[in-house]
Amino acid sequence: MKELFDFIKASPTSYHAVENIRQRLLALGYTELYESEAWQLEDGRGYFTVRAGSAVIAFRMKSSAKAFMITASHTDSPAFKVKISEEKEGNYLRLPTEKYGGMIMYSWLDRPLSVAGRVAVRTEDGISARLVNIDSDLLTIPSIAIHFNRGVNDGYKFNPAKDTVPLMSAGAKRGTLRSVIADKTGVASSDIIDHDLFVYARDIPRLVGSEEDLILSPRLDDLAAVFSAFTAFTESRPSLSSVPVFAAFDNEEVGSATVGGADSTFLTDVLERIAGSREEFMKMTPSSFVLSVDNAHALHPNAPELSDGDNAPTLGGGIVIKYNSNKRYATDGVSAAVFKTLCERAGVKTQSYYNRADMPGGSTLGAILNTQFATPTLDIGIPELAMHSAVETAHRNDVEGMTRALKTFYETSLSVCGGDVKIQ
Repeated sequence: MKELFDFIKASPTSYHAVENIRQRLLALGYTELYESEAWQLEDGRGYFTVRAGSAVIAFRMKSSAKAFMITASHTDSPAFKVKISEEKEGNYLRLPTEKYGGMIMYSWLDRPLSVAGRVAVRTEDGISARLVNIDSDLLTIPSIAIHFNRGVNDGYKFNPAKDTVPLMSAGAKRGTLRSVIADKTGVASSDIIDHDLFVYARDIPRLVGSEEDLILSPRLDDLAAVFSAFTAFTESRPSLSSVPVFAAFDNEEVGSATVGGADSTFLTDVLERIAGSREEFMKMTPSSFVLSVDNAHALHPNAPELSDGDNAPTLGGGIVIKYNSNKRYATDGVSAAVFKTLCERAGVKTQSYYNRADMPGGSTLGAILNTQFATPTLDIGIPELAMHSAVETAHRNDVEGMTRALKTFYETSLSVCGGDVKIQ
């Protein structure tokens, strides 16, 4: 678990997650490609490209390949995005924010918070985008005392413009957020032109429980899946006839319709360049396979009635296969059967998830990617509790099982003919 915890601690934002992946790929001998340049790809070598600083796709070249084996996960998590300027309220210095994604707002109260992201800095040649992580207990969002809010335990509707504005100072002389960032990055405050900054929870990932089997950590959705997929990708052996592809997109929590999101041309642009032409790409598509890897809801022990009684995954029960008749998830019977077969080979348990029939659920990357190209697709996830809380809970066995299953997936080749799938 140490490697997972180190990755999460070092990845407070999607920008940091991608930079961490980038550095690890470079250390493993992968070559960075740029979309604005011609690609000269050699068999047996590993490559990757980054888009928008917050999405990354990596692959190992095999010119004779007949298919792609793809995992897709996302680098972003619900958070508060910092607005451009600070504001004073009496003696207090606060940071106005916007909600990014659908977080559980009360979970962010009364805990140490900080700020990370990227800043656009003026240089002699123009502008440079630089990562920044304050990496200190910079902020908190104080709750209102029960004496002033007697009904808070009976249910309270939080107003993000009023109730969740982070407090940075109460008269201290250390300066504004801009000056703190300038000190951290070593640039003049006047040279910071703009930023993409997020508030993040400072909680340290840890194991809890009598068996130390439960993971308690920020950003498990979806960094646990990113870590499992990346580990499986880098450790897997070459398959007989497929190109392994690791994709980590940004902005899943806000719909994916961005330049680095799954609802963009990023994946198809890369796959076509690997294939060499549109025609070759189209020929490889039917025998390719996409695993959309995003965490899944586990049965909550305090509210079991919120789950489908016959399809309620539990922590430690194995990888979750997600189903939805309205195609919020891309899973179908054939794609599920293929993955179950691979999990049997890997010695990994699987579980099924359906939303309770009278409760609509969320969506993820699989259905979006299905609109980009016609490839068999499956939505799976690591079961967790408190999804979209500032701190979430999962089981160590499920993370380890996901890594083993994805490694087997990457080492497999498929051949599709009509309704038949040959698995090698």
